[in-house]
Amino acid sequence: AKKFINIQSDPNKPEALNNILTFALSQVNEYTIEHFEKKEVKSALVYNSKSRPEKFKILFNIHLDVIPGKKEQYSSRIEGNKLYGVGAMDMKGNAAAAILAFKHIAKDLSYPVALQLVTDEEIGGFEGTMHQIKKGVRADFIIATEPTNFEIVNQAKGVLWLQIQIKGKTAHGAYPWQGDNALVKANNILNSIRKMIPNPDVQEWVTTVNISNIKTKNNAYNKIPDDALIELDIRFIPEDANTIVEKIKNILPKDCTLTEIANEPAMYTEKQNDYLQLLKKITKKETGIETVRPAQGSSDARHFTRVGCPGIEFGPIGKGIGSDNEWVDILSLEKYYTILKKFLHSIK
Repeated sequence: AKKFINIQSDPNKPEALNNILTFALSQVNEYTIEHFEKKEVKSALVYNSKSRPEKFKILFNIHLDVIPGKKEQYSSRIEGNKLYGVGAMDMKGNAAAAILAFKHIAKDLSYPVALQLVTDEEIGGFEGTMHQIKKGVRADFIIATEPTNFEIVNQAKGVLWLQIQIKGKTAHGAYPWQGDNALVKANNILNSIRKMIPNPDVQEWVTTVNISNIKTKNNAYNKIPDDALIELDIRFIPEDANTIVEKIKNILPKDCTLTEIANEPAMYTEKQNDYLQLLKKITKKETGIETVRPAQGSSDARHFTRVGCPGIEFGPIGKGIGSDNEWVDILSLEKYYTILKKFLHSIK
């Protein structure tokens, strides 16, 4: 885990991403390794059979890229039982434990199991996990080794990125009645959207909207802008998946254009899923924790939702994702390793 942290695998550093993938694969080179690449983004699939089966029983989804941090954070450090550094919790500590669990037990299993290693999760996972899925990778159950403090995340919000292009009419700034200010129209649209999708004051399992950007080509004080562009980041719960875009279209003026930049499905797996219940039972025995809950963010597990493969997020104890003091509990990494091994060993 310390070696992982010391590699600066930021999304914009392809050489470092390739280096960390190579290092990770060197730990499991006794298994079959299938390499993938799309748009110069590399990923790999490791499994315990000579050829890839039509469907794995279990797949560990692991990303090796991180949310970038400050230079000094790429030097891992230990304080007490905590391992600090960029990606310590999300998810380099988790990755190390999961890779070793796979390494030490996969060869003894009678069923097909896989380790999916990707390097682009933090920017969407489109060239890693999604690319592999398009190449036919499937599993009965996916564990995304995301940080969850030993709670099992069985559902997560979908991701919708929208652009709204607004047209107006230009005029001199001293004669506003002669023009149609596109920024004013943008403001009215945003007020309507915020009224329709009010953001909660505290964490709730509801659809939320983030106004990411408002742009105009106008750069003069004394000119009424005739164009505006709104960019929205909407995180939707499964219940809103089929209605949210239409609701926004219905409040837009006729001279506006709506473009979907991304529309990623919400992740959902039934609490009564047999694999989930098995993991819950083992986790409770090892840690006393048996929580199954939703998550506000998303992971690459959502890509499997599209093709009918259920999955969850599950990881060790830590705190401070993306902050200056991100850490993972070292003792929980050992516990995580043990839980994953027992889980794999318990499946027939």
